[in-house]
Amino acid sequence: MMDEIKGLNILRITEEGRHEVEEVVVREFPLTIILNNQELVTLLCSPKDLNYLAIGFLSSEGLIQHKGEIGKISLTDDESVVQVETEGAKGAATELLFRRLITSGGGRGVTSYPAYDVASKGRVESEMRISAGVVFALVEEFQQRSQIYKVTHGVHSAALCDAKDILLFAEDIGRHNAIDKLFGRCILEDIPIGDRLVISSGRISSEIVLKIARRDIPIVISKAAPTDRAVDLAAHLGITLIGFVRGRSMNVYTGGWRVIGD
Repeated sequence: MMDEIKGLNILRITEEGRHEVEEVVVREFPLTIILNNQELVTLLCSPKDLNYLAIGFLSSEGLIQHKGEIGKISLTDDESVVQVETEGAKGAATELLFRRLITSGGGRGVTSYPAYDVASKGRVESEMRISAGVVFALVEEFQQRSQIYKVTHGVHSAALCDAKDILLFAEDIGRHNAIDKLFGRCILEDIPIGDRLVISSGRISSEIVLKIARRDIPIVISKAAPTDRAVDLAAHLGITLIGFVRGRSMNVYTGGWRVIGD
């Protein structure tokens, strides 16, 4: 955790007066991804699990489909550059550079998000169901996982879960990055994602829904709100979108048939 935070001396002003105090903030780290000797993008992120982030990002952009396409991953000594060599992504990288979209949210995510990706993506066909009680329990456990958030309130979190437990947990200054770290780890460590769900601490926007849909994950849950486009896209793709999970209350925006009573 120490690599991800930094101590500062700051001025705190309250009704009682002005005081010099020590405060802890999260570190913001630029990671440049080079794909097959071509500089692709620089992500602003937390300096942890950078290999997972790079592979998850490339997978989200459709440049890597599976682990077998990855030939080599290497980080520079200062970990500011990750180089990925593949067999099947050489032509797609150039196209991505000309269709990047700066996305909303922490970490200023980047995605190609072409319209044809949405049009060509089939519906997520999964019979997975989850009880309302399990949703509340998972989110409650999720909120206790991040020690960095507890001391800085400066990171987003994401988790991969089955219908009972949290299986993987990731965090980053960017909500997109946290989700990409999950999926990058799944690819590199051969972790199955069938009939799984994702919990996010951040707002669910349309590009988050598309990341989920590309992995055929049927349920996405957040403590926060979705956007209207995210709701429309989730409905179109057959994804159950749950937001505003607070205590014993939640909003089910799409796919309510997957949420069953206890």
